[in-house]
Amino acid sequence: MTLLELFCEVDDFCQQFELTWSQNQLPAQTTRRVRQPRLSVSEMMTIVTHFHQVRYRDFKTYYTRHVALYLRHEFPVLVSYNRFVELMPRTIGFLLVYLYSLRGGCTGISFVDSTPLKVCHNRRIHSHKVFDGFAQRGKSSMGWFFGFKLHLIINDQGEILAFHLTPGNVDDRKPVPLMAQDLFGKLFADKGYISQKLFALLLAQDLQLITRLRKNMKNRLFALADALLLRKRAIIETVNDQLKNISQIEHSRHRSVDNFVVNLLAGLIAYMHQPKKPSLQLDRAALQAVVA
Repeated sequence: MTLLELFCEVDDFCQQFELTWSQNQLPAQTTRRVRQPRLSVSEMMTIVTHFHQVRYRDFKTYYTRHVALYLRHEFPVLVSYNRFVELMPRTIGFLLVYLYSLRGGCTGISFVDSTPLKVCHNRRIHSHKVFDGFAQRGKSSMGWFFGFKLHLIINDQGEILAFHLTPGNVDDRKPVPLMAQDLFGKLFADKGYISQKLFALLLAQDLQLITRLRKNMKNRLFALADALLLRKRAIIETVNDQLKNISQIEHSRHRSVDNFVVNLLAGLIAYMHQPKKPSLQLDRAALQAVVA
């Protein structure tokens, strides 16, 4: 997707969203002046999303050395970098609703996993102030970390169906019932999601949780299709890898909680606009055979 195509789609969404928002607002008791910034919300959303598409490592370099130098014609009323950082929190609500509008459709085959989002090195935890009261210590397969967990559910085509952000010490299984409310079919996960209570809760929602067995658990029979799809669970690991190494949703340079959220949402949106996503390339007949 080109920059122009991205802006046109974002701008169309913003116009419709602002119209709906204004029609559903309660009448104000007092008159309050709202000063509009030079840059529109759609322009700011386009810039923060485009950052994740051009593979820059940090936003300041992207803004000062790419946007300010090469995109002046596309954004004629560009503001300074410091002013843009101050305006970024205004886009959070728009980015969140826009991301929800881009979610994929459930095909009956879904994968769930969580990935840590570190906000600082472990040696700097005690002196870290930006996320004090928000981030927590957690443990993943790669060891201890300080930050958050991003919980994702994707379909077999690599499209994001649901996402949830929690502190790093939250159990991976806790947000799954909320995230999986609109799903059906089968949900594949790793051993960290093994729970009889969670299995029964999801089964009541017409969703079957399928995981590998621990060594101390009794063996049970799997359908051949389920066993094969369990081996394909690495697709969600690939999505997490792309979000971190292509979309840059994880780094330790944040100086604001709001801008951390903006960066995360924009990274997820940039991923959803990728022309090619990790996919199992199953045809409709194969899907129906597995879900049945």
